[in-house]
Amino acid sequence: MAAVDIVQTESPITALPGLGRALVLAGKLGQKSAEDIYRKAQNGRTSFIAELTGSGVVSASDLAHTMSSAFAAPLVDLDAIDTKRLPRGMLDSKICHDYRVVVLSKRNNRLIVATADPSDQQAVEKIKFATQLGVDWVIAEYDKLLKLVEANAKTAAQTMEGIIGIEFEFEEEKSDSATEIQETASSEVDDAPVVKFLHKMLLEAFSMRASDLHFEPYEHNYRVRFRIDGELREIAAPPIAIKEKLASRIKVISRMDISEKRVPQDGKMKLKIGPDRVIDFRVSTLPTLYGEKIVIRILDPSSARLGIDALGYEPEEKERLLKAIDRPYGMILVTGPTGSGKTVSLYTCLNLLNKPGVNIATAEDPCEINLPGVNQVNINEKAGLTFSAALKSFLRQDPDIIMVGEIRDLETADISIKAAQTGHLLLSTLHTNDAPTTLTRMRNMGIAPFNIASSVILITAQRLARRLCPNCKTPVEIPKKALFEAGYGADELEQPWVSYRAVGCSMCNNGYKGRVGLYQVMPISEEIQRIILRDGNALEISEQAQREGVRTLRQAGLHKAKLGLTTLEEVLGVTNE
Repeated sequence: MAAVDIVQTESPITALPGLGRALVLAGKLGQKSAEDIYRKAQNGRTSFIAELTGSGVVSASDLAHTMSSAFAAPLVDLDAIDTKRLPRGMLDSKICHDYRVVVLSKRNNRLIVATADPSDQQAVEKIKFATQLGVDWVIAEYDKLLKLVEANAKTAAQTMEGIIGIEFEFEEEKSDSATEIQETASSEVDDAPVVKFLHKMLLEAFSMRASDLHFEPYEHNYRVRFRIDGELREIAAPPIAIKEKLASRIKVISRMDISEKRVPQDGKMKLKIGPDRVIDFRVSTLPTLYGEKIVIRILDPSSARLGIDALGYEPEEKERLLKAIDRPYGMILVTGPTGSGKTVSLYTCLNLLNKPGVNIATAEDPCEINLPGVNQVNINEKAGLTFSAALKSFLRQDPDIIMVGEIRDLETADISIKAAQTGHLLLSTLHTNDAPTTLTRMRNMGIAPFNIASSVILITAQRLARRLCPNCKTPVEIPKKALFEAGYGADELEQPWVSYRAVGCSMCNNGYKGRVGLYQVMPISEEIQRIILRDGNALEISEQAQREGVRTLRQAGLHKAKLGLTTLEEVLGVTNE
C-alpha cells in the first residue's frame, strides 16, 4: 500500500515540466500551485514559464537564482551586456523567439546561450540540430531575456524591411523562354525568405566592397563568405535547409538549368537598384559532396572607367603601357592568377582606345563589363562559339582592335598571333606567374619562336596587394637585415624612409582598406626578341629585362611598401622571389 502511495505522490511531479519539478524540489513552489499553473498554461496555450512569471508566484529574479543553483549554471545580468556586440546570425531568429534564448558568444565548437529555463531539452536539441554545435546554458532573468529577444526580432524585421524597401529588381534577359523561366521561378523557387536572404547578401556584399560571394554547403552546416580586399570573411551561417531553394533561385535568375546539378554551370545576372543603377554579377556553380557551391563575382562597370592612374601604375610603367596600346598592331598580354585584376586592366586599355573611328571586338567567357561602343561576344562552347571560332569571325568584320578573354589553347594562340601580324592590335590574358615565363609558356603551347618574337610587343604581369588604411597605419621599425633579405638594395637602405604596419580601426578591415596593383611591365625589346629567337629560357629573358629597367613583381611590391601604400608582410605574401 505504501508503494501505491509513493506512486500517487510522485506522479503529478513527474507530469510537470522540468522547470516546475525543479521549483517544487527546491521548495520555491508548492506542488498544487505548480499543477494549477501548468494546467492554466496548457488551457491558455502559453508556456509554463510565461504563466509562472506572469502570475507573480515566483519573481523573474528569484527564478533565475533558483535555476542557477539547481542546474549549476552561471547567472548573467543582461542589463550589463552591450547588446550591440552580441553575435548575429549564429542562430535562426525563429528558434530564438520560440524558445526564448539569446546567443551570447561562441567558444570553439560550443555556443554560450542565455535562457531562463535550462531544463528545456527540446530547445537544446533544436539548437544543436540547427547549428551542429554544443550548447552551454547561462541563466538570465526571464523578463530581461524576453525584452532582448523581442528587441532583436524587431531589429531584424526592421533591417529586412529596410532592405526590401530599397527599389531593386533582378533584370532578366528577354528570350523566347522568358515566360517559361518566370513560371518555373514562381512555381519552384519563389520562397519569400530565400529571396529576401539572397537580396540581403548581394546588397551587403556590394556595400562592403566585396569582390566575391561564396555560398558553401557542408554536411551539417551552410555558410556564406565574402572576399573583401582579397581575404575571405565568414558573414552568415543560414540553416542548411536553405541550400536547395537558394541554389535554384540563383540559377533561375542567372539563366542556368535548375534541373542539372551534376556538372558546373556559369551564368550572369543583373541587380537593378533604383532607376539608373545596375550591378552586374557573374555566377559559377560547382557540384560538391553536400550540394552545389555557388560563387558570385561582383562586376563593377565603373571600374573600367577609373582611368589608368587609379590602377597604381608607376610613371615609367604607365608610359610603357600607353606606348604599346598606341601601336597600330601587335599583341599585348596581361598575366596573373585569377582575381589579380587582369580584366580591369584590359578594360581600362579598351576604354582609352574606344573612339568613334575605331572598330573594337571582344571575345569573352563570359562578358564581365558592359562597354558601350565595343562589340562584345559571349563565348558559348556548347553552341560551337569558341574563342577560335569568334576570332576567325572577327577577322572578317574589319576590326582595328581585338580583345580575347583568355588564350587557352594552341588554335586560339595561333589565330591571335596571325591577327597581331596582319595589322590588328590584339589584347589578351594568360595565367602565368610573371612576364618572362609568359613567353616560355607560349613556346610550350607549340607556338614557333619566330611568331612570338614578331607579334608580342608587351607583357604585363600583375598582383593585387591590400592597401594600408590611411587612418590607422602606424610607423614601425624593421631591422635592416630583414629589409635586405626581403629584396631591398644596399643603396635603398641608406636612404631614410618609413615603414608602416597594419593596426585596424572602424574605417577598415584589420588595418587595410582597398587594394593596390603591383605590376611588371615588360616591353619586348630587340635584345629580348633575339633571346626568344634562339629559344632562350625565362631566366635569360628576366635578366635582360632587369638590365633594361623592368622591375620584378617583388621589386614593384617593395617600392609600394616604401611609399607607405602597403606593408612588407603583404608584399612578401603576394609575391615570390
